[in-house]
Amino acid sequence: MEYLDFLKQKQFVDFPSGIEKDIEINSILFPFQRDIVRWGLRRGRAAVFAGCGLGKTFIQLEWAKHIPKKVLILAPLAVAKQTIREGKKIGVEVKYCRNQEQVNSKITITNYEMLERFNAPEFNGVILDESSILKNFTGSTRNLIIESFAKTPFKLACTATPAPNDYMELGNHSEFLDVMPRSEMLSMFFVHDGGETSKWRLKGHAEKDYWKWLASWAVMMQRPSDLRYEDAGFILPSLNYHEHIVEGNNGKFSLFDVDAKTLLERRQARRESLNGRVKLCAELVNQSNDIWLIWCNLNAEGNLLKKLIKDSVQVEGADSLEFKENNMLAFSDNKIKCLITKPSIAGHGMNWQNAHNMAFVGLSDSWEEYYQAVRREWRFGQKSPVNVHVIISKREGAVLKNIKRKEQDAEQMLQNMVIHMHKINEKILHKTKRQVGEYNPQIEMELPLFLKGQNN
Repeated sequence: MEYLDFLKQKQFVDFPSGIEKDIEINSILFPFQRDIVRWGLRRGRAAVFAGCGLGKTFIQLEWAKHIPKKVLILAPLAVAKQTIREGKKIGVEVKYCRNQEQVNSKITITNYEMLERFNAPEFNGVILDESSILKNFTGSTRNLIIESFAKTPFKLACTATPAPNDYMELGNHSEFLDVMPRSEMLSMFFVHDGGETSKWRLKGHAEKDYWKWLASWAVMMQRPSDLRYEDAGFILPSLNYHEHIVEGNNGKFSLFDVDAKTLLERRQARRESLNGRVKLCAELVNQSNDIWLIWCNLNAEGNLLKKLIKDSVQVEGADSLEFKENNMLAFSDNKIKCLITKPSIAGHGMNWQNAHNMAFVGLSDSWEEYYQAVRREWRFGQKSPVNVHVIISKREGAVLKNIKRKEQDAEQMLQNMVIHMHKINEKILHKTKRQVGEYNPQIEMELPLFLKGQNN
């Protein structure tokens, strides 16, 4: 058995450890959602990398319903109460709790910030909603999550898309799911490419094995047709991109506008153009009768936007959890005309298909932050074309170019990941079934003489 175990370890797949019996899944779910739930239950420990609006909340709630004993869902701020609403649509009861003493139901949901108040061993299953929080491989939250649920039998990690060029994030998912430690993944499939610790590239001979291994514990899709399902109901409307360039004061010793290249120069450029950017944004919103979502990065930007935009509400880091949750949900219910906040606060998890206008009053260099913020509105279920206004100073051209380059690179890599994985994922989800014809005898069988014990 020891030698067989050794051989098993050499296979680049992670074997299921979940529920083998056939389980009836809620018919409200789409066929691809039902198949992912069945696969996730069989796996026991799995990741679902599915595009925004593909129903990951339904998938994780239906999965949790069939897990024996108690399940804990960890979610970003305000997403928890949004999940409770979604649960009612499919008949799954979820209770929001802030500490272990409040837990008295099968499925409990809380915010990541509350994790330390819970006793992980009391749960038989755990779900990470927006599991891209594992991206920060040195972060205390990442370490706390992995360590707290190291012995939890059932685990599900759900996110729209892992950063396609960030293998550390995929390694952290693997480690959380007890598939393989991140360090072992890197040494087995990758080679270090230069002096920067984040630069890893797949070994040429290991590429096929890597995708096979990844597909053994994760399913990835950007649209249902990626896995041979119908796209009906999952066609995105157009995304209209509007770029606004604002003149900024370049300093009294400079005659020309020069691109801000260093981080210090970019911060200075943002401060110099703050008034112009905010004023332009306020004009856009005040002249519109639609509801708007405004993204900022500096407190000074948010404060001035709140002052200039009529009927606006600002949600900032210093606000209480109750204030943040209540106003983010109020925006979901069309009770607020303009919500002003930061991607770091509300850039993950919220479903805001009720709005189709947003503005970035400046940009950071994070493509993932930009991508997630746009996807709050531009997601499956959106009925209208989405308008994205990016307002930057003339000196921040380098930032905009950097975001566009990262967007193109990420889209290419994401498509490569889907291409590499879709055949394996198809085989897993579309299980081959033996076709058995019904036997309906019409003529009485006559046994041969030799079976009757008679001689010719």
